[in-house]
Amino acid sequence: MPPTRVYALKSLALTSEHAAVKAFWIVTFALLTAVGAQIEIPHQPVPFTMQTFFVLLSGGLLGMRKGSLSMVLYLGLGIVGFPVFSSAGFGLARILGPTGGYLLSFPIAAFVVGWLLSIRWSFGWIAFSMALGLLAVFVLGTLQLGAVTGMEWGDAFSSGFLIFSWWDILKLVAASAVVRSVGPGIVKPT
Repeated sequence: MPPTRVYALKSLALTSEHAAVKAFWIVTFALLTAVGAQIEIPHQPVPFTMQTFFVLLSGGLLGMRKGSLSMVLYLGLGIVGFPVFSSAGFGLARILGPTGGYLLSFPIAAFVVGWLLSIRWSFGWIAFSMALGLLAVFVLGTLQLGAVTGMEWGDAFSSGFLIFSWWDILKLVAASAVVRSVGPGIVKPT
């Protein structure tokens, strides 16, 4: 590879301290989450999407602050009218609706994953960190789903939490493998 390409790739490294590179990765993960929202298997009341895969990666690769900031940007884009939510949805109504708790949990989940990975690094710890991030997503999502729809809590738990278990275990393993393959030292407590 020519030296100029190597320099260009190094200058875009996830660990770069340059503000423009940090902004690039924050925006990139917000957009990847938007793309993940469009990769969907329709299901009521909550569709199966790839969003949480990118939420986990944002915390795992960008760290707690940049990862959660990326998810705040994602939410902001959707609130102001960009079609970044599932089924090309957008607007405050999505945030206040039955699936809004899942969306609102994304910055929290990214923060949790990034914070835990700033403490320790091993495949088991990565998977554990991501499992806690997913737990935050599904607890907050299920609570809002039940509250907004008036579902019995058992029904909300079944259709908003349990049904996603198999799908999200696959995403958790894949995201853990990606973060582990990138290597330690990427996530800094910043």
